[in-house]
Amino acid sequence: MNAMYKPGDGYIFFSEIGKIDQLCTTLVGKMLPDGVHPSHFAIVLHLVRTGDGVTPLSLAGAMNVSKATISHSIQVLEKRGFIETRPCVLDARSKQVFLTAAGHVFCEEAIKAAARTFNHILSDQDRQTMTDALPGLATIRKLLEANREPVQAEVSHTDHDASGTLALAILGDTPRQ
Repeated sequence: MNAMYKPGDGYIFFSEIGKIDQLCTTLVGKMLPDGVHPSHFAIVLHLVRTGDGVTPLSLAGAMNVSKATISHSIQVLEKRGFIETRPCVLDARSKQVFLTAAGHVFCEEAIKAAARTFNHILSDQDRQTMTDALPGLATIRKLLEANREPVQAEVSHTDHDASGTLALAILGDTPRQ
């Protein structure tokens, strides 16, 4: 293990990414039309990135949500005219999801609105920091995609005490005597 890496650094790293995601999602959500949630926009982005014809089940897996949640989101996006569902050509029991022309326009407009906002917020140095971080973030994402299950361990009383001390260290507090 790298001598510079300390226990808890992984948690802090992912906590920072999570907070950035939360702030970004909230900001992007304010740019979307009423009734369109950032999770709906994520579905549109996924279809743009991966292509049309995916099944609701594969969308649910890609979005890490239940089939019921994806069904509701598909209904919202269909009512907006951003997507359409068609019977699957290979399996009539299944549906496939397709992005419409209006969905492409919606995606482009949302991306332009986000770009304007981020360009206003970020300095050249901030943009360089982001560019430099992208390869490492992509590597970490791929590792997480390939390893979706936590490592199970038996917890002893000693581990519990150590984890409490670790939690305090991560939060920047010192254990109280």
